[in-house]
Amino acid sequence: MDRKEIEKKVRDFMVEDLEIDEVKITDDALLKKDLGIDSLDFIDIVVIVEKNFGVKIKAEEMAGVTTFSKFCDYLEQKLSA
Repeated sequence: MDRKEIEKKVRDFMVEDLEIDEVKITDDALLKKDLGIDSLDFIDIVVIVEKNFGVKIKAEEMAGVTTFSKFCDYLEQKLSA
């Protein structure tokens, strides 16, 4: 799966499942501040990512993941491992 596909899938589930306004989802959008993702949303994200991408998210690995772009970087790295 290439970067564009990862970004599209992430954008799609953020809009559909988390009900985030698509115009807010930019590369440098902060997950918590700009997109309003809270700890309950994070649990949903873990389940959705496991279902759609087949990878497990570990909280300690997500410590420095603060933006949409960094989240996609994280997934890209997990998928290529």
